[in-house]
Amino acid sequence: EAGEFQLPFDPSNEIYILFNPWCPEDIVYVDHEDWRQEYVLNESGRIYYGTEAQIGERTWNYGQFDHGVLDACLYILDRRGMPYGGRGDPVSVSRVISAMVNSLDDNGVLIGNWSGDYSRGTNPSAWVGSVEILLSYLRTGYSVPYGQCWVFAGVTTTVLRCLGLATRTVTNFNSAHDTDTSLTMDIYFDENMKPLEHLNHDSVWNFHVWNDCWMKRPDLPSGFDGWQVVDATPQETSSGIFCCGPCSVESIKNGLVYMKYDTPFIFAEVNSDKVYWQRQDDGSFKIVYVEEKAIGTLIITKAIGSNMRDDVTHMYKHPEGSEAERRAVETAAAHGSKP
Repeated sequence: EAGEFQLPFDPSNEIYILFNPWCPEDIVYVDHEDWRQEYVLNESGRIYYGTEAQIGERTWNYGQFDHGVLDACLYILDRRGMPYGGRGDPVSVSRVISAMVNSLDDNGVLIGNWSGDYSRGTNPSAWVGSVEILLSYLRTGYSVPYGQCWVFAGVTTTVLRCLGLATRTVTNFNSAHDTDTSLTMDIYFDENMKPLEHLNHDSVWNFHVWNDCWMKRPDLPSGFDGWQVVDATPQETSSGIFCCGPCSVESIKNGLVYMKYDTPFIFAEVNSDKVYWQRQDDGSFKIVYVEEKAIGTLIITKAIGSNMRDDVTHMYKHPEGSEAERRAVETAAAHGSKP
């Protein structure tokens, strides 16, 4: 009745509100205690790399509860200018994090570098955890040099776990990079089967690392809750920004590439056909060979409660060559940029 009352600001009264995977009413609720122990509380993990035939692994210190890491995570959202009212939505938050963990177009956390020259920063292979990277970013406000996919993914796991989202780091072997949203890996040859380099922009990485995080998707039709792909490695822009996801793993599995966000790109990473085209005498191109099983040959993450590998390929795609898998590829390709 006496009008407004304002309490003087005191840092000891600061309140942080996180997502709560223990709370059944929360949109990020996880129903299994062992999952919460692994995907929210575990501060270290394994990240896989190499080739399917020779899988390497590195231990990664996520350190999501280290002093200063929560402040760094909130600083990332502040840097993006994310309104406080929007921070209760894990779809928006994970999308902002995927954009902000790389430095392109927003001076985010990490500068990507695939050149082999790391003299002006840290070799991506030298990092063993996320804490140093995040604290440096919080302290200086400058993007940290340098990262590659596993560093981006490791940092993303730290940030999302810190904010209360169940998150894991996932490696895809023979990961395609589809530049023209044709949803196929296209390789072009001239009449004499010499590669036409100026047309061959699509590429295949022997491995690529991204994240799965767990949430409901009220913005999608029912059936797409659960694991969502978030990829902070800057490869292609999404709505004009270098970010990727969250994209329902279920929509990837079934080739439903019209589901947001970035499903066509991620679908192509795990399940596109490799299509070989030959130029004809009249200048047109003809398909000479289609390789159906070359992409996304193995998708793995660290197992719950142990340092074993957990093969999650079956969550991303139906068995290779099965009727359901062919149908998924056809569904996806029908929405591609070219017939």
